[in-house]
Amino acid sequence: MAELSYYEQQKNLNITRLREIMPDLPKFCEEFFRSLAQRNTSAATRLNYAYDLRLFFNYAIEAYDSFKGKAVRSLTVDLLNTISPQDIDAFLEYLTYYEKEYVTEDSDRLKTYQNDEKGKARKLAAIRSMYKYFLKREKVTVNPASLIDTPKIHDKAIVRLDVNETADLLDEVEFGGNLTQHEKNYHDINKERDLAIVTTLVGTGMRVSECVGININDVDLANDCVKVTRKGGNETILYFSDEVHDALASYMLLRKDKEPLPGHEEALFLSLQGKRIGVRAVQNMVKKYASRSVKLKNISPHKLRSTYGTNLYQETGDIYLVADTLGHADVNTTKKHYTDIEINRKRNAARHIKLRKD
Repeated sequence: MAELSYYEQQKNLNITRLREIMPDLPKFCEEFFRSLAQRNTSAATRLNYAYDLRLFFNYAIEAYDSFKGKAVRSLTVDLLNTISPQDIDAFLEYLTYYEKEYVTEDSDRLKTYQNDEKGKARKLAAIRSMYKYFLKREKVTVNPASLIDTPKIHDKAIVRLDVNETADLLDEVEFGGNLTQHEKNYHDINKERDLAIVTTLVGTGMRVSECVGININDVDLANDCVKVTRKGGNETILYFSDEVHDALASYMLLRKDKEPLPGHEEALFLSLQGKRIGVRAVQNMVKKYASRSVKLKNISPHKLRSTYGTNLYQETGDIYLVADTLGHADVNTTKKHYTDIEINRKRNAARHIKLRKD
């Protein structure tokens, strides 16, 4: 039986996690989540909704009089009618900073959580969607969440690497000059793999989840392209430069001699344990190298993606090409990220217009 694609593996994992969480939600929520599945929402979206609603109902039995003293699982749908817009406002305020107890082998500890506007907006969206479903089916009489304004999300400055910083990062990945002796021991083993990953990320703009999902047969060195699976399961072909070609070719020669664990035979990038490398491992790896070479910027795989998008837009000036290459469903998302570059291009072009001859 062929190995499932990374996308299918993650989808199945999210479905499994969702099933594990459902007993922590009111029983009436099962109907809502079945409707989400029937509308072809992604397993990741449904899982996030489950996390958000679990937090909401756990808060409700502590904060709302009509919910106090009740077990979450036994809550009935009619109790949703007792929640006011002010109650939901209070929940959003609670999300700003809160503590939850968790149990370790040694003791019980408190862990702190914080939510910015984006985190609050996502949780409000989950509550709205739940109410909308039950309102449509006449099981509740009002949707108080619809009366709450979505928290305004302030755009953050786009962090990118300039040319010198990109070179410094790649040099650090290749040579490890600023690593500790302990890190250098692992670097000697992983440097070809790490260089191939970082070069591929910054040289194609693919998402880290797309990168770890690459199989050996997805890479076509003869035509300098790689097949990736986008969010939603759609496949696309990304083309790359000679630098990416060389990094991948060097690693793939070594990859032939590695013995992966059963079920991971097709994976291109392997961990030390012989498994397909994970998203978190790549995130930590990029952070390690970047912290040694680009000290004034907090660099993640997503920042490498932004760097590629910037480079591609500066070279082509084609925002639609950038959107397609990065896999943005809406070109307005791309425009928002690269507006400042467009302004600079227009400003520089204007300076070349002469109204009087010298």
